[in-house]
Amino acid sequence: MAAADGFPASFYGEPGVLGMLSNGISAFLVLLQNLNTARTGNQPAGVENILAVHLILIGGICQLVAGLLSFRKYDHLSGTAFIGYAALWGSYGATRIYFGALFNNQTTTSVSGQMGNSSTTSMIGNMSLNNSSQCQLCLSIDESAIAGLVPYILLSFLLAFCSATVNYIMPFVFGAITATLIFEAVALVADSWALVVSGVLELLILLFAIYGSAALLIKGLTQRLVLKGFGTPLFNVLLLGTTNSAKPQSTGQEKKKNTKYAEPMALGFFCDSIAPFIFAFYSFGYMKSFGLGVAWVSIISVAQLFSSYYAHLRQDCYHTTKFGFHATYWLIKAWDEFVASVLLVEDSQVAFGRKEMVGDWFFVVAGLVLCVGSLNMDVLEVIHNLLFVLLTVSTIPQIPLQSYYIFFGVTCSLFTAASAYGTFSRLINTIAEKVLIPVGPQPVSSEQLKNALKCRRTEQEALPQTDQTSDALFYLLNGVAALSALHSRVSIMNPSFLHLTVPWVLISGAIVQVYVSRLQVTGGGRFGSVISSLYVVVWATWTWFRFAVQPGIYTEENYGFTAGAIAFLVINAFLIMIASRNLVLLFLTTIMEVVLVCLLLSTLQSLPYQLEAMLALVSITCIYGTLASLMNCIFSQRVLPMGPPIIKENVKQESSEEPSCPLASSRLTSGLRTIARLLEEGKVCGIPTDTVYALAASCKNPQAIEKIYNIKDRPAEKPICICISSVEQLVAAKPPFSPLLWEFMKNVYPGGISCIVSKGDWLFNLVGPAIDRVGTRDSIMIRVPDHTVTCHLCDITGPLAITSANPSGEPDSTHHSMVIRLGHKIQGVLCDGNSNELVASTVVNCLKINEIITIVREGCVPAIKVHQIFDRLKHTML
Repeated sequence: MAAADGFPASFYGEPGVLGMLSNGISAFLVLLQNLNTARTGNQPAGVENILAVHLILIGGICQLVAGLLSFRKYDHLSGTAFIGYAALWGSYGATRIYFGALFNNQTTTSVSGQMGNSSTTSMIGNMSLNNSSQCQLCLSIDESAIAGLVPYILLSFLLAFCSATVNYIMPFVFGAITATLIFEAVALVADSWALVVSGVLELLILLFAIYGSAALLIKGLTQRLVLKGFGTPLFNVLLLGTTNSAKPQSTGQEKKKNTKYAEPMALGFFCDSIAPFIFAFYSFGYMKSFGLGVAWVSIISVAQLFSSYYAHLRQDCYHTTKFGFHATYWLIKAWDEFVASVLLVEDSQVAFGRKEMVGDWFFVVAGLVLCVGSLNMDVLEVIHNLLFVLLTVSTIPQIPLQSYYIFFGVTCSLFTAASAYGTFSRLINTIAEKVLIPVGPQPVSSEQLKNALKCRRTEQEALPQTDQTSDALFYLLNGVAALSALHSRVSIMNPSFLHLTVPWVLISGAIVQVYVSRLQVTGGGRFGSVISSLYVVVWATWTWFRFAVQPGIYTEENYGFTAGAIAFLVINAFLIMIASRNLVLLFLTTIMEVVLVCLLLSTLQSLPYQLEAMLALVSITCIYGTLASLMNCIFSQRVLPMGPPIIKENVKQESSEEPSCPLASSRLTSGLRTIARLLEEGKVCGIPTDTVYALAASCKNPQAIEKIYNIKDRPAEKPICICISSVEQLVAAKPPFSPLLWEFMKNVYPGGISCIVSKGDWLFNLVGPAIDRVGTRDSIMIRVPDHTVTCHLCDITGPLAITSANPSGEPDSTHHSMVIRLGHKIQGVLCDGNSNELVASTVVNCLKINEIITIVREGCVPAIKVHQIFDRLKHTML
């Protein structure tokens, strides 16, 4: 590896080691609890709480880290499994804490009792005869735990089945977890024998996890499969079916697809299977209280936010919005039911709250917006969105309370079934990279959808790079909060209803919007996180104010809210100026200024009219902003107008300014010749490749290569690779490569793979005097891009020295406008629009190719594909 010095290290290690060890240790912790309970018939309260905390930390947080790293390793299956199991162990840890807390409470209040065998019986035996409410609470905890375990059993089986198409270690780990969950659920209603069986299975999980972790760890250290289990599946995934004959998706969402991160769709469907299943159990009356259910739903909702986050990193606006929106819905409904079932005890109060709450209407309309956004995808996606719309309709306030839970439970059951099928199909199709599990054809083509929106082609223009994937979710959250805040007056007059409205406003407007604000920081969007951050504080303050202020009473405590409202007014006035580049956003911030005036008058108890009209207008504006942002981002064009900029003078001045360097179009022969001439003159130019944009210098001018280091602020110890047009150009230099290396290059070139090979005198025949300016002392990295323009440029100029067109440490340039920011340092840019990928090439160390290859940097081509090509060639030639 010393010869590869200067090249970036491996992208990440093997996160599967951490994931499987976390599962094994978590199973071992539950094993200790179960065997002790089975032996003594007693729940050890102190130890129970300590082990439960460790379960959350190890099985939850550590495994969450493993899942996040797996997504960055392009491992869809492990990422979904580890984050899903992180939610499982975290939820089960919370359940154990509930059990421990209940046991503590019972031991201090019990008079006498005889311990039973199971965990439930042991706790009930400790209760005094007149303590019936605690007995009901204990039974409710058992019921809630069973309701949470059942969907995890189904999904764990699906994960075990899918993993069998990848290797034969993970199926045993996930299969043992599936069997364990079955007996954990049985133990909640049966005798101690189920705890013993569960303990044996948990021991198997630990053993399988240790072996799998050892195999992965040794593989990561030696770069070869020493221990068996990985790399060889139990069966070929292609045996599941034939490729779907449906027409491939045209432009639109597919255009935004890239390989920088693993696909998070399966994880989103996974979470959409857990939450509605728990709600279905509760709606059908199986769970008497939602006290523990709210913990299970909240944890899985956080996991769904991670699926939204990785969709955002992939620049996938649709799934960023969908999964973030669903997570918000599950969180709100969970805490809404918790308040109704635990904090509110009078049926009349609950019925009154259900009758008056209208926030669900916004979810109905937003669900329809997502249906429109999915019309150019596949039938499964449309059906899933339609079922979600039906789900939101089932909870509208006009439904009588007697039919409310029946309707809600049925729709939750249907939605769970569709989500489980979606989890399975997305995983298998992603693993196979073919549509083996049918998801249906594309209902509407992208062009048909554009025409349906009645947008003339001449009015469509490409979106600037500052548009974000999180804009639609920003509008959604503020719309939900605004519509849910409509009944502020009713809330003041009826404190029980106030408790019901708080989750709707606080969760959507403040808690989840903090997540959106973070997305907008990383995205560098057109209005950043400034506006969303202010509205986080506004909605949080609104909630606090409604709780703190007594109706009709003005005290000194109100002065703080008054001062805060004045500060909001001043800050929002500045935000109106920031939002002047977008008419919809400008309108939203202007209406919010009026809403803040009303909030100020409310703190002074001088509001002459209610806020309903202004808040309703906020919601309507947010609905249009959601639809327009979603459709524009999906198609990468201004399909729906967001309004022209208010301040046009600055735009004209900017457009009239001459660019700081010559710009040439890749579609014009004259443009290509212009850049070629500049390169041959010793200039540095930005050029497109098959991955991201690059800075290029001709190898005929070694001094130009030195300029690249100054332009990028690149450390001198990091070498620069060379780019050639074809393998034939390399053959002409007559390098002494082995037959296996030649065959490997012919199979990976052209494409998004860079090969590190040994330097020698042959390199002078290829790059001439630049031999000392490229590569390291002993090695050189060679690229043959799968890009017509770049290869033709190399044919004109000869080999080029290239490196990514971004200052060192900053994100790669994925559009020529991002390269132009270096215009004062470079002498030309060959403009080619959006790049094909959002990540650079995969770097392969081929110095010892007759023995092994090493992935130095994983890029647009997954490492597993590179190893598959190498193994096939090695077995064929050796």
